[in-house]
Amino acid sequence: MDRAAVPFRVYPILALGLLSFAISPILVRLVGDEAPGLAIAVWRTGIAVGLLAPAALRPIARLRYGLRELMLILLAGVFLGLHFVVWILSLFYTSVASASVLVCLSPVFLAALGFALLKERLSMPVVLAIGMAVLGAMLMSWGDHVQAFAGRKPLLGNMLALSGALLVSLYLLIGRVVRQQTAWLPYVFLLYLAAALTALILALLLKTPLTGYSLRFYGLCALMALGPQILGHGAFNYSVKYLPAAWLGLLSLLEPVGASILAYVLFHEMPSPFSLLGMLLVLGAVGFAVRYEHLQLRRQLSAPT
Repeated sequence: MDRAAVPFRVYPILALGLLSFAISPILVRLVGDEAPGLAIAVWRTGIAVGLLAPAALRPIARLRYGLRELMLILLAGVFLGLHFVVWILSLFYTSVASASVLVCLSPVFLAALGFALLKERLSMPVVLAIGMAVLGAMLMSWGDHVQAFAGRKPLLGNMLALSGALLVSLYLLIGRVVRQQTAWLPYVFLLYLAAALTALILALLLKTPLTGYSLRFYGLCALMALGPQILGHGAFNYSVKYLPAAWLGLLSLLEPVGASILAYVLFHEMPSPFSLLGMLLVLGAVGFAVRYEHLQLRRQLSAPT
């Protein structure tokens, strides 16, 4: 990764996006059992489209997308929408711990697919850091598992969760390609529009009720749209132009760390020893990878030309 080519603004944008991701589980927790997860996905993605539409429609009208670009953006949106849906459905068939562990494998998919499809090479220390961070995320997920509940159909649920990890990896990899030539706002608007339509179609097919909830529910969905959707995924879709998707996958594992800290502050939920160990592994792995790349950059800049 050529960090010298990464604008400084990318780093605060990423930090804001990661903070927004950390708030997402807290907002879902506040919704409680009022609505099924698929209804949350529909309203979250739909409100995000509505919030972006006034600013996005004019730039989109001036652009001249090629058919290939347009199809790739819509495909990425379908992958993102399906990711939301299969992740939610997996929780109905397998344990929360199993689903959380499997969806944490997205950085592994990103590293492998990025190398196979985009020829993006990662140094061995960064690959090891990704492995350590994934292990830490798995420990955190397992530490949160307090009930011996395997689920009604654990094999189906596990496959859905694993599919969720693969889908989010494909969505980011497509963004890595398309964002090299596409402005951020038109890209994310079309991306979220495709994701919202995907979630809506599946909700209608599964006969999920989408209305009749409290104003508090719609307000929380609006916060999810503004925070995790527009700021969180938006930050990643902005940064994917400059950073390999595998790096973004590694940084995404900071989400459960931030969410656990917020849960402790807001709900006085003390993480288990396994979760604390997992947090330390994730933080250590990300810190090591960032420090390693920083030292590599310094060596490149100080080397004689």
